[in-house]
Amino acid sequence: MKVQQFEDLVVWQRAKELSVLIYQSSAGGRFSRDYALRDQIRRAAVSVMSNVAEGFERYSRPEFRHFLSIARGSASEVRSQLHLARELGYLTGEEHRQLHDHCVELSRLLAALRASTIPT
Repeated sequence: MKVQQFEDLVVWQRAKELSVLIYQSSAGGRFSRDYALRDQIRRAAVSVMSNVAEGFERYSRPEFRHFLSIARGSASEVRSQLHLARELGYLTGEEHRQLHDHCVELSRLLAALRASTIPT
C-alpha cells in the first residue's frame, strides 16, 4: 500500500492511539486534578502525532526526518511523565506498563521510519 497522506502511516495511527489513551487515563481521579502534569502529558502525546503529520507534509525528506526526531523526543517526554504519574499514584502499575510499552513501541517505529527515510 502506497502512503499518500500522513493518516496512512502506521506510526501516525499508533501516535493517535497513544493520545487517546493518555487523554482517557488522565481524565479521572487525582490525575485529572493535577492540571500541570495532566496538561503537559497530553500536550506531549499530541505533539508526537502532530510532528509526524507536519513533517510528512514538508517539502523534503531531511525536514521529515527532523520532525520524526522531534516526535520521538515527545514520546520520551510522555514516558518520563508516566513514571511520575505512577509514583504519584495516578496510574496503576498495569496502566503504567501498558502506556509505557505503547510509548516504547512508538519510539521504535519512529526510529525505524527515520532510518528508512534517506535524505535526498
